[in-house]
Amino acid sequence: MPRFPLHAASGTGVYLECRKKVIRFVRYGCANRPFFHIVVMPPKVEQRKPPIEQLGTYDPMPNKFNEKLVALNTERIMFWLGQGNVEISEPVEELLGIAGFLPIHPRTYIAAWRARRKAEEEAAKAKQEEDETPQTQEQSN
Repeated sequence: MPRFPLHAASGTGVYLECRKKVIRFVRYGCANRPFFHIVVMPPKVEQRKPPIEQLGTYDPMPNKFNEKLVALNTERIMFWLGQGNVEISEPVEELLGIAGFLPIHPRTYIAAWRARRKAEEEAAKAKQEEDETPQTQEQSN
């Protein structure tokens, strides 16, 4: 008399549907022109399998209006999050936070703080160079 369902670690090769899935990017495009699909996939161990469902797209290269294009199927994302057995990768989590679908990821705040600090340093450096330039011209006359 067989005992079913057997545990996945028993070596039976039976795939349990209750396993966690991952919402993540899959890279497409050419060598210098990446393009990403946002998909639901089985976990890292089983990534040879095709995606379960495509939830959106992301084009990180700015277009002529300096926009990075994102398309999201929010209804399907809410469905998968409602299932309770889905993890979201950090890059997708950041993107969904910027889109306003999830709370803003802390890494987004850190990147904005660093960019602001770098811009302030560059402005201060440019002002210092500007102040030094007239003094050297006066001394040469």
